[in-house]
Amino acid sequence: MKFFVDTADVNEIRELSELGFVDGVTTNPSLIMKSGRKISEVTKEICDIVDGPVSSEVTATDYKEMMSQADFLSKIADNICIKVPLTPDGLRACRALTGDGRLVNVTLCFSATQALLAAKAGATFISPFVGRIDDMGVDGMELVREIRVIYDNYDFDTEILAASIRTVNHVKDAALVGADVATVPPATLKSLFKHPLTDKGLESFLADWKKTGQTIG
Repeated sequence: MKFFVDTADVNEIRELSELGFVDGVTTNPSLIMKSGRKISEVTKEICDIVDGPVSSEVTATDYKEMMSQADFLSKIADNICIKVPLTPDGLRACRALTGDGRLVNVTLCFSATQALLAAKAGATFISPFVGRIDDMGVDGMELVREIRVIYDNYDFDTEILAASIRTVNHVKDAALVGADVATVPPATLKSLFKHPLTDKGLESFLADWKKTGQTIG
C-alpha cells in the first residue's frame, strides 16, 4: 500500500519524505488555508519535494470553470493530480482530464455506487472518506471493502485512496481490505512507528550494552 501525506505543511512533507516512504501528497482548500500561502506557491514547493502525485483540488462546481482551474493547476508541475468532487460536473471533468492523459483524484466519495461511477469516468484515484462515515455511526472501512470487491469484479484500474484517515487502526484496516493508497495526516503517519514494547526493548538493550563498557567502531 502506498502512503500519501495529507497536508500542505511543507516542513512536515519534507521531514516525512526524507524517511523514504511518502509516495505522494493530498491537499484540499482547507489545508491550503491552514498553510497561509498562495496555492500556486505552496503546491509548487510540495511538487519539488515529492516525486509522486500531488493532489490539488479545484474549487469550482461547474464543468467549464473546473476545466479552467484544472488547466491552471496542471501547469504548476508535471506530477499534479487534479482533484475534483464526485458530482456530475466533476465526473464529466474527470473523463475529459484523464482522456487528456492527466491524473485525477475524485474526492468526497461516500458510497460504493459513487465509486463505480468514478471508475467508469476513468478516475486515477477514488477517495472514500472513512473517518467522516465513522462520524455518522457507520463503519467507514466497510465502504473501502465494497469498492475493492466492485473494482476487482470488473478489473477497473482506478486506485482506492482511503481518505479521512485518523488512526493507526484505520491505516491497518485499509491495508487489510486492499486499499491501494492511504492518505494520512503527518501525526498519524508518525504514530505508525510507535509501540510501547519497541521502546521498552530498546531501552533494555541499550542499558545492557552500556554495562559491557564497549563501543562499536
